[in-house]
Amino acid sequence: MRLLLIEDDPVILDVLKRALGQAGYTVDCVSDGEQADAALAATSFDIVVLDLGLPRLDGLAVLRRLRQRQDRLPVMILSARDTVQDKIDGLDCGADDFMSKPFDLKELEARLRALLRRGQADVIGCGRLRWHVQERRAYVGDGALALSSRETALLELMLMNLGRVVGKDRIQEMLTGWDGDIGQNAVEVYVHRLRRKLDGAGAAIRTVRGLGYLLEAGDAD
Repeated sequence: MRLLLIEDDPVILDVLKRALGQAGYTVDCVSDGEQADAALAATSFDIVVLDLGLPRLDGLAVLRRLRQRQDRLPVMILSARDTVQDKIDGLDCGADDFMSKPFDLKELEARLRALLRRGQADVIGCGRLRWHVQERRAYVGDGALALSSRETALLELMLMNLGRVVGKDRIQEMLTGWDGDIGQNAVEVYVHRLRRKLDGAGAAIRTVRGLGYLLEAGDAD
């Protein structure tokens, strides 16, 4: 899951980036509202953690612009503003949840998982492959697939877009985040590795020439 962390406090940003990375997210970070608005307009994310007291553009304005684009991306507000009216304003602007600072990290992680569960099945199937959403783990029959962290992230992305083409650029962004450096040749390497591990699962990653990759039920070519 790719998460955008919008936070101008460098200490909180560093703590959250590390913790959420360890929790399995690919975390991209911005520290002001203008950067946040540009990132949300240009890049696909799975969930957002949004501070309100941001320089250059307030967090509520960022949220309003996101919803004006008809983007239903789940948004968790995490802010030092903690009055009832602050919470009402945030939720009325389109936030899905609101937590006040100081906060408990485990509670934040649990609430993010709850937001991601909304509208998702507990298990996603393709052929004999079963993806358990909460575990972030894949099974073929009764056996769990042994996947690296990047292979897990790639399979999750493909399953969340089951039956739809996922572009190489999207895969490249997801595998690296903005702090990494990985080329499209490396994307092909990870797709190849995942294909091998899906052999016999009745799920195949097809290459759609010029567009990207498609996961669908069926045997590998």
